[in-house]
Order: sequence, then structure tokens, then C-alpha cells
Amino acid sequence: MSNENIAENARGVRKERTGLVVSDVQDKTIVVRVDRLAKHKRYKKVIRVSKKYYAHDENNDAKAGDTVQIIETRPLSKLKRWRLAKVIQRGK
Repeated sequence: MSNENIAENARGVRKERTGLVVSDVQDKTIVVRVDRLAKHKRYKKVIRVSKKYYAHDENNDAKAGDTVQIIETRPLSKLKRWRLAKVIQRGK
């Protein structure tokens, strides 16, 4: 009975990331770099780790340099598993 409640609560919860648009050359696709801080396993120094996500931008709204929020979605192509939720801040 409790397993059902856990499954119901987990369903529909989508991951969100905030990052910087590094490329908007492709049609309806943006590449977003998301930075995070992580400790080095051996030396314990805090380092910056970045990862690039391909996101769907239906209206070609975001441009390079913008800060955007992306949300997880179903697979749209080989690499695209995210879509643009909103543009938080326009680039210079």
C-alpha cells in the first residue's frame, strides 16, 4: 500500500535545471551548460563541474548568453531530453 503512494508521488515530478545557453545555431534546439559544485573524491577540493544539455526551444526564443530554465521531458531526438521552460535573464 505504501509502495503505491510512493509511485504516485514520484510520477509526474520532472527534473529542472538552470544554465547558460552556449549555442542556438540549430533550429528549435539550444545547448545549455549547467554548472554545479562537487568535491574532488581524493583531495576534497570543491571544483566546478559542467555538463551540456540539448533542449527543445519551439519558438527559437533563447539566444546564446541567456540564462534559462529547462525541464525534463520525453526523448525528442537522439540527444534531446529537455525542453525550454522559461528564459530567466537575457544575455548581453
